[in-house]
Amino acid sequence: MLARLAATRLLEIRQAFRQVPQASRSFSTALNYHIDTPDNNPDLLWEFTVVNKAKVKEILSHYPSNYKQSAVIPLLDLAQQQHGGWLPVSAMNAVAKIIEVSPIRVYEVATFYSMFNRQPVGKYHLLVCGTTPCMIRGSRVIEDALLKHLGVKRNEVTKDGLFSVGEMECMVSFQPFLKSLINSNL
Repeated sequence: MLARLAATRLLEIRQAFRQVPQASRSFSTALNYHIDTPDNNPDLLWEFTVVNKAKVKEILSHYPSNYKQSAVIPLLDLAQQQHGGWLPVSAMNAVAKIIEVSPIRVYEVATFYSMFNRQPVGKYHLLVCGTTPCMIRGSRVIEDALLKHLGVKRNEVTKDGLFSVGEMECMVSFQPFLKSLINSNL
């Protein structure tokens, strides 16, 4: 009798939870995988410009020679700036060679941090906060309006190459208004 009562109660609880609406799944702007394309594959030659090679030396000078792998984030950032706001896999391989680590170690960093774009972005890359507080305040409405106005989907670039729209997680700027990020500027 007790087992039947417990089973009935468990069924009631499950049915109650099925009625709770689920939030739509949010996808960050980062790809979780790599597919070789003509403009993004490991066979392409990529190297820092002469000016940026000097910046690489300056960045590496801040780290002891046996810890130069610690420069992975600033070097990836420099490579992304040089390549128009996104990181091709060949640039990540070049960074791995400079800091003398396996390329997978650089890929891990580039895929972990949402500040690294691994696909082309527009000249003006618009990021809308996708956290729950901003969603409650209407960030999805703003994002939908941007996408509709520009005629693109999330993470696509407009035909003229000027704009792309993506999502960014917490911007840690808790104000009574929504936040958006345009080319790393809040």
